[in-house]
Amino acid sequence: MPKYYDELDAVLRALADPTRRAVMERLAKSPAVVSELAAPFSMALPSLMQHLRVLENAGLVTSQKHGRVRTVSLRPGALDVLHVWLSEQRTPAEHQADRLGIHLTRTAPKET
Repeated sequence: MPKYYDELDAVLRALADPTRRAVMERLAKSPAVVSELAAPFSMALPSLMQHLRVLENAGLVTSQKHGRVRTVSLRPGALDVLHVWLSEQRTPAEHQADRLGIHLTRTAPKET
């Protein structure tokens, strides 16, 4: 079993919840303060904070507190472990199709 499986499990658990996925989608645009992240959800702020804690524990987001304002942002490269695992799951046939597509793109006659 590869060493990164614990990290992968934490990322998959964190992303299993639709609220946390929505938060991740929002943070992909730009960092946000917690009150801004909470606005679209009908939940108490402590409940959203629990979701943010799960994302932070999984290494997906980071937060900084300036006075009374907490800003949350995506951690660069946070989803790399998921990308690596998904790449490993690709079948040999998919790899061959990718190589064929690259070859056809390179050798296709150029239109004039």
